[in-house]
Amino acid sequence: MSTSEELKQIVKEKYAEIALQEVGLNAASCCGATDASKEVYNIMTDDYSELDGYSPDADLALGCGLPTQFAQINKGDTVIDLGSGAGNDCFVARHETGESGKVIGIDFTEPMIEKARINADKLGFNNVEFRYGDIENMPVSDSHADVIVSNCVLNLVPDKKSVIDDIFRVLKPGGHFSISDIVLVGDLPTTLQQDAEMYAGCVSGAIQKDDYLGFIHEAGFRHVTIQKEKPIVIPDDILSKYLDRKGMEEFKSGTTGIFSVTVYAEKPGGKPKKPKVRLSELQEACTPGSGCC
Repeated sequence: MSTSEELKQIVKEKYAEIALQEVGLNAASCCGATDASKEVYNIMTDDYSELDGYSPDADLALGCGLPTQFAQINKGDTVIDLGSGAGNDCFVARHETGESGKVIGIDFTEPMIEKARINADKLGFNNVEFRYGDIENMPVSDSHADVIVSNCVLNLVPDKKSVIDDIFRVLKPGGHFSISDIVLVGDLPTTLQQDAEMYAGCVSGAIQKDDYLGFIHEAGFRHVTIQKEKPIVIPDDILSKYLDRKGMEEFKSGTTGIFSVTVYAEKPGGKPKKPKVRLSELQEACTPGSGCC
């Protein structure tokens, strides 16, 4: 497709546009990057509106899960949100960590940072800040955060392993993350894999589920757990832009699956703990040689 730097520039330019788009367009498209579907109103996003701390002005409908719902944030925690956008997950996290905690949002799209800061000022939050930076090399010191969250962002980064390694660096010993993102089972058609619009749309930049979980284990995390998983279906009126009728039929009847997964993991060194999740949604995410199987 393109080099890593070219892909980053594509994402940066597209998300600068998305920051100013209507929320309905983002929800009815693939992360705001593709044309809106007339068949499906909401393709990837989950409903935040019932979560404490939710701010409608900060919700751009760009996520694929509810990581802050599962993140086990405690009062006084320092929380970092990767790819913080207009601040949606930061403000939910701030409700959990309270006035005694701190929330840091990191984004490399300047219009998003500006939008998030305006939203924080409106809410009067003095313990929520937004930093411009690359999540492959966060502008944060080592062992700084108790909790890291992220919502549908790692798939937009060319070097996922570097992001996961940097998450490990930034978390305190015993700290943990809860991250929602898009993964694949099986291979996408070439026309989807190579399309820049679908990369910005959180689809073609996704990697295989086993590889994603493998990177987390290799970084040194323990208690790697899938807290929630749901299939993502691309509507025909969007899919038809990239595939002919035969290609669409083969894709939909094949073995390829696109999924949103919310993954929890801990950095060793602190007091052992178990994720507090709904048992009906919990699946142990083991890979061969990880020691958990």
